[in-house]
Amino acid sequence: MNSEWQDFLDSAGAQIENGIVQPLDSPQQEAKTVSGQTSITALSHLGLIRISGEDATDFLQNQFTNDVREVTDNSSQISAWCSPRGRALACFRLFKMAGDYYMLLPRALVPPIRERLSRYVLMSRVSLEESSDRFATMGIAGPQAEALLNELFDTLPAGVNEIIHPTGCTLLKIPGSSPRFVIVGEAARLIPLWLTLSTKTQPAGSNSWRLLDIQAGLPAVYPETVEAFVPQMLNLQAVGGLSFTKGCYPGQEVVARMQYLGKLKRRMYRATVNTDTFLMPGDILHIAGSDRNTGKIVDAQPAALGRYELLAVIEIDSVETAQKICLENSNEAVLAFTDLPYTVA
Repeated sequence: MNSEWQDFLDSAGAQIENGIVQPLDSPQQEAKTVSGQTSITALSHLGLIRISGEDATDFLQNQFTNDVREVTDNSSQISAWCSPRGRALACFRLFKMAGDYYMLLPRALVPPIRERLSRYVLMSRVSLEESSDRFATMGIAGPQAEALLNELFDTLPAGVNEIIHPTGCTLLKIPGSSPRFVIVGEAARLIPLWLTLSTKTQPAGSNSWRLLDIQAGLPAVYPETVEAFVPQMLNLQAVGGLSFTKGCYPGQEVVARMQYLGKLKRRMYRATVNTDTFLMPGDILHIAGSDRNTGKIVDAQPAALGRYELLAVIEIDSVETAQKICLENSNEAVLAFTDLPYTVA
């Protein structure tokens, strides 16, 4: 985390552990507190990789699942990077700022992804740099988000995935059940924004932002699930994260074969479950009364006392035949499925 930004958050009373802003109360209580309200979050769980150089566009076009040529100064996109086996190594938002590309992804993945991606640079005129400590990143979400930002900026991004570049920062609009924005910039620019917004919003920890991602049905890859899913399992085709016309990239043959010749057996669902057990990405799901592995959690966050909301990749047949799908080692903790905010073909 940027040191100036961290010092400011410390002074503002944030609880920070291992560089991640924690809930001001318990995660369950905070989820209840911010529900339906407009909140601001220091997105300390996310990090940045900067990709620059004359060959940056061509280099990324040959690596990622989406058409990088569609990323402009005014438009961002969801994308993924896969292994040669077609398994997602990372899922992220790609955007441009000051002429360079940036990947916004879970902070824990920044070092290994930058190092692994750099192996493919070879003779290309491309530079890869960890930029998490250079910039500050914050989010604002909720029914009053647009009205509050309109008081601070001359214009706002008009649609989801669109971006603008006010002086000293970049503002991205991202999917959510209510308006949701990410702001990236120098700490000196974001600190006064936070001070102003915090008087009219509810500050929240990173867990709350991840809960909003779950409710938006946005796919994610964490260290525990690297190479666990092919892109279609994560519904990337449904959220605009896959291009089938852009050309080759690592794992492209596997992804294309799944799309045109294969039958997808697992995909990502949204669900809730009543449990006091701590859940995390990679946790196994099974059929009640059976030891058979039928799925794996993509992400899960507390939504209330004794209740989690989650995204999980699960066998389609298990869901369509109304099997009771449970947490590992708990036949009583049965998932209740809820609708995703988009259609999965």
